[in-house]
Amino acid sequence: MAEALILNSGLGSRMGVLTSEHPKCMTQISHSDTILSRQLRLIAQAGITEVIMTTGYYDSILEEYCESLDLPLQYTFVKNPVYDKTNYIYSIYCAREYLDDDILLMHGDLVYENTVFDDVLKSKDSCMTISSTLPIPEKDFKAVLSERRICKIGIEFFDNAVAAQPLYKLNRDDWRVWLDRIIAFCENGNTKCYAENAFNEVAESCKIVPLDVQDRLCAEIDNPTDLKKVSEQLKIIENRTVYMCFSTDIIHSGHIAVMKVTV
Repeated sequence: MAEALILNSGLGSRMGVLTSEHPKCMTQISHSDTILSRQLRLIAQAGITEVIMTTGYYDSILEEYCESLDLPLQYTFVKNPVYDKTNYIYSIYCAREYLDDDILLMHGDLVYENTVFDDVLKSKDSCMTISSTLPIPEKDFKAVLSERRICKIGIEFFDNAVAAQPLYKLNRDDWRVWLDRIIAFCENGNTKCYAENAFNEVAESCKIVPLDVQDRLCAEIDNPTDLKKVSEQLKIIENRTVYMCFSTDIIHSGHIAVMKVTV
């Protein structure tokens, strides 16, 4: 995986006072992490070094915060100058010159457990996280599936649809098809829709398969209720006890790798 693209240009207005002094992605979700610090830590642990981040609201605070985390990451910050008047499709357009490779794409308010992230990275195909076991949300993203691939993404679809979250691994060729349509949308003035509206017009040429996370944590935080729910789930995950049959005189890197996979 060449680089990560994190979309952090939104106002986060539904979070109320929690975003009165910083962007939503800097919201605390555990005693040691914010949404963003957890995302960046997992990205760095995966060996990805390049992060393109779109900004808007409190952009300088966000940039200083990223640098303060002291992670082995190289950041390219791209501000959407009209972040309060456009959707993230335009933020991607602003960053287009940096996006000519395989991409790990995520929204900046997304929290996922380690195993979900690992499975996304391991996918050979371009993929998007979906859940076949969670209820179909009324207002959030859903993916319409056909012949083991995603043919539509949006909040308005219900037939043949499953719950979906904006965590993508996109191979360069598929991403290029989608990005070209994003560029066309924005240059035609369509800047207030979702980037997925552009995908829906080129889905036949942009093969994205569903990666089913089922009941594992992979959720956006849109409001304080979401924050409470996700934080509680994360606490359970991070305090989970796993028992292993294990006997060794010396613990080496191979043993540690086994333990990480198991957890």
